[in-house]
Parts: sequence; structure tokens; C-alpha cells
Amino acid sequence: MTGEPEETNAESDAETEAEASAEQEAESTEQNSEGLQEDDFVRIAYTARTVEDGSLVDTTDEEVAEEEGVAEEGTFEPRVIVLGSEHIFPGVEDAITGKSAGDSGSVTIPTEEAFGEYDQEEVRTVSAEKIPEDDRYPGAQVQIEQEQGYLETIIGGRARVDFNHPLAGEDIEYDYEIVDTVEDDLERAEGLMDMFFDIDLDMELQTDEVEEEQPVESDDEETEEEAEEEPEFETVTVEKESLYIESTPQLAMNQQWMFQKQQIAQQLIDQTGIDRVVVQEIIDDSPMGGMGMPGMMGGGAGGGDIEEALEDVDVDADEIVEEIEGEELDEPTTE
Repeated sequence: MTGEPEETNAESDAETEAEASAEQEAESTEQNSEGLQEDDFVRIAYTARTVEDGSLVDTTDEEVAEEEGVAEEGTFEPRVIVLGSEHIFPGVEDAITGKSAGDSGSVTIPTEEAFGEYDQEEVRTVSAEKIPEDDRYPGAQVQIEQEQGYLETIIGGRARVDFNHPLAGEDIEYDYEIVDTVEDDLERAEGLMDMFFDIDLDMELQTDEVEEEQPVESDDEETEEEAEEEPEFETVTVEKESLYIESTPQLAMNQQWMFQKQQIAQQLIDQTGIDRVVVQEIIDDSPMGGMGMPGMMGGGAGGGDIEEALEDVDVDADEIVEEIEGEELDEPTTE
């Protein structure tokens, strides 16, 4: 008899805890649905460090960059991301979702969701001949057969290369602040381009009147025969929101832009109110006019060659050739 009330009380306590948990979950869901959501453009400031020893991974804070001695390696300022587009680790996106401008916090990204576990099998021995002579020293960053790695040791004609990501096996802690939301289409486009390229670009948004072909609409009901006929088109003038991007030599020779220009432009259109992207190439008589690289046309005296020009804008000529040949091999053949 004495055990029955205790059992009843235990069941009651469990039900109470379950109800409280359900209420908290519902409250959390409601809060998330009220704040920032997927596809929202937000400007965030953050600093990411490894959990184990606090090594700097990334930052938007100029003071932090100066303290860590990396201030000369780029521009450090809050960045624009699109929630749900994986411009940052999903764990950070989850932490931001439901929040509002001005909110801040910290989130830890576990190894498996960051740069992956360290894989000993990714440390491989390769022929030293595959590594340029200038890079044959421990610690050098090397590229072998389009794989990035770090040279551990080199003995005779053999080299030991670690192809793991430098941060593999590390948990990463992000301290973030949501600076504001971004509503202006030009600011959104600039933010997206900054995500793709670390290049200063001149961009302008303007409304253009453009002629385009549109099907002629008829007020009368079509017969079956008329419906099967080819539709008639007429030329009409429409307004288009046009994003003008000035093509610099650095952009023109950027490998990602060269091979993914169409996809990048389409993403700009899909994620903003922009109707079209216009890339303008300016050619003048300045030393950097046009492609901006003396000697690329004709190879005259005092010009240099195309490989030197590509090196000036940090482009690997051999890699471009390999990618082009790879694309040609992937194209379907016709009998």
C-alpha cells in the first residue's frame, strides 16, 4: 500500500517535466519563427578560434587581426551572408536564425561539422619530382594533382605530404554579433560578390529600358487548332533593374569567375531584386587598360609572356589548362 502513492507521484513528476519540455520547445520554435529566417541577408561580425588552444581561424575584427599579426592579409570588416546558403557553418546559421539585429552570442562547431576528423590515411608519400624545387621544405603548402597539402618531410626522392585540412580534428568556437539586416539590392549584391572574391569591384545598380520579345496575348478564347500553332511574339519595351560590374584584370583572370561566371550571375539574380547582370570591360591606353598585361598580345619587347601575366594575378596557367581539358573530356560526343 505504501508504494502506490510514490509510484503515482513519480509518474506525475515525469508528466510535468515532459509538459515543461514541450512548452520550452514550442516557445523556442515560436521565437525562431519571429526573428531572422532562411534567405534573409544579414551583416555579421565574428571571431572564430580553435577550442583546444585558441588559435585564430577567422575574424572580421580589425583589432583582432592586428593583435594576431594578420592585418596585412586582407580587409577586416563585418560580412554579409545569406541564411540558408551555407556562407558560414550551418551551426552558426542555426544560432543566428530567430535572432534579431543587435543580438550576439557564441556557438561551438564540433569537429565533424567543421573541417572533419583528422585522417591518418590522408598523409601520403609521393615522388619529390611532383613538387616544385622552391617548395621542397618542411611546412611548405603544395598542390599535387589538384590536391592541397602540407609537406612534412622530404628525404631523397620521396616526400611525405599531409593532405588533411590544416584545421582537421579541431572544434571551432564562434563569437558573433548580428550587426544589421541588409535590404538594399546593391548592398546585397556587393555582399555576395565579397563572399566569392576578395577583390575591390565597382558596381552600380540602375533601371534600364530594354526591348524584349513577348508572346502576344489574345482576349478571345483559342480554338484547339490555334492553341497548337506557334505563338506570335511582339517586341515590347520593359524596365529592368541592371547590376553593372566593372571588369578588372583581377576579376577577368580569376579562375572562379572564369569558370562559374554564369552561375554567380544567376545567384545574384535569384537572391536579389536584380533582373540582369551587365559586366563592363574598360579598355584604354593606361598600362592596365584592357586585360592590362603588357606582352600578352604579340609578346613584343619589354612585354613578358602570358605565364608571367597570370602569375601577376595569382592564376595557375597549368591548372587552367587541366580544367579546360577536363571539361572537353566531359562533353558528350556525337556519332
